[in-house]
Amino acid sequence: MTTAAARSDRRVSPVFLGIVAVMAVSGWAVWTDFGYPPGLAVFLFVTAAWVVSLCLHEYAHARTALHSGDISIGEKGYLTLNPLAYTHALLSIVLPVLFVIMGGIGLPGGAVFIERGRISGRWKHSVISAAGPLMNVLFALVCTAPFWLHALDGVPREFRYALAFLALLQVTAAILNFLPVPGLDGYGVIEPWLSYRIRRQVEPFAQFGLIAVFGVLWIPEINHVFFDAIHSLLRSLGVSEFRTYCGRDAYQFWSTANPDCAVDRP
Repeated sequence: MTTAAARSDRRVSPVFLGIVAVMAVSGWAVWTDFGYPPGLAVFLFVTAAWVVSLCLHEYAHARTALHSGDISIGEKGYLTLNPLAYTHALLSIVLPVLFVIMGGIGLPGGAVFIERGRISGRWKHSVISAAGPLMNVLFALVCTAPFWLHALDGVPREFRYALAFLALLQVTAAILNFLPVPGLDGYGVIEPWLSYRIRRQVEPFAQFGLIAVFGVLWIPEINHVFFDAIHSLLRSLGVSEFRTYCGRDAYQFWSTANPDCAVDRP
């Protein structure tokens, strides 16, 4: 591969830059109350930021794989941050966005195809799988930092709500992705350490792993425990359940607004 071709494989995609631009402009609109009421601006800001985090999640997998030995990653376009270059754009972009719109939960996706045969060493395989959800953890820390640093004085209420809701999405995505369930990144972390026999037995179920997780979350008792844990973690980072709830309320601007969210609370 020529140097020019290698640079082209790693040049940031205009598609990704466009999504970042939408995030920046809509975030500014929420911050300044431009085009009040802010419902549409909150929707665009959170959705664009969520897609940016999905792209960074997949980029983390791809970049780690490249440094671990899979030099085919660049040729596939995974280093350009272009969501259209993913193997399964439906799973990695469309479905996660739809789940946020419908229910406000961070759906983990899976898109980059890594040629594992090019990579030697169990630790490298584990790190590649962990890199994606760790990016969600980093994104969650960035979203929650203004809360636990008490740096939100004077920040508009709607922007605080939007940031809290975005933090909720990142935390749920990270936790769900780290579950040791076949088909999710958490299983990819432990898979290299399992025996060949166990891996062969589990392999047919990998395509149903995510469906199984969401099926289990439909059980009210488990759903309650899961979100209690999520909100407990967010509270430790300074983000109250009230703010995440009002963030989702503002995001779903087509629904009837909750009047309680018109008054800011910690």
